[in-house]
Amino acid sequence: MSAEAEAIASVGCSRNGAPIRALSLQGEKKPMNARHVVGLFAAVVLAVSVAQAQTNVRVRGTITAINGNVMSVKARDGKDLQITLPDNVAVAVAKNVRFEDIKEGDFVGVTSKPGPDGTEVAIEVHYLAPTTAPGQLAWDLQPGTKMTNANVQTKVVGTGNRELTLQYTGGTQKVVVPDGIPLVRAVPGTRADLVPGEYIFTVAQAAGDGALTAPRIQVSKDGVRPPQ
Repeated sequence: MSAEAEAIASVGCSRNGAPIRALSLQGEKKPMNARHVVGLFAAVVLAVSVAQAQTNVRVRGTITAINGNVMSVKARDGKDLQITLPDNVAVAVAKNVRFEDIKEGDFVGVTSKPGPDGTEVAIEVHYLAPTTAPGQLAWDLQPGTKMTNANVQTKVVGTGNRELTLQYTGGTQKVVVPDGIPLVRAVPGTRADLVPGEYIFTVAQAAGDGALTAPRIQVSKDGVRPPQ
């Protein structure tokens, strides 16, 4: 008996005698081509990305309470915020440095804004972690300010005339550094430094529901505040 005859015999015939052809219980499977695979993968990645999407939010303010892994902060705009701290949160405390201590090659961040003659004038200078991306970006410390993350190329020290020339990938920036502005280095701290009344700066991660998490906190100590 042929394979077709065996299939007809095993299934039978319809009322009018026409054979009912056997069908696989799993149906016919068409091979998935590369386009389908790529499309499916992209859809999965997009779905995961949307689900995990987070926005970075700069937070400046005063600690009002610590309750377990939740830190309450009165932000500088008056909002009351709650920030979740992971178990491995990194804490750094602010420490003053002198302009004379800044050396060529040091990696610093400088918040500045244009002076009357258009020259950039520093509002604060702070040392950066090596993992910080160099470059320039708009900053929100004050209206019209920008942040330059760069290595110190040259330094000028004079009476009433202090300048830094900053070099980053793609450009340089000269800034005047007035007397009296904050010059700060962050040094390792502990969770014990996070106490009510201290001032913090953090770049928190905001989830889709607005919940804030901060993997790293910079906090004031002995009256020295994170200036950025």
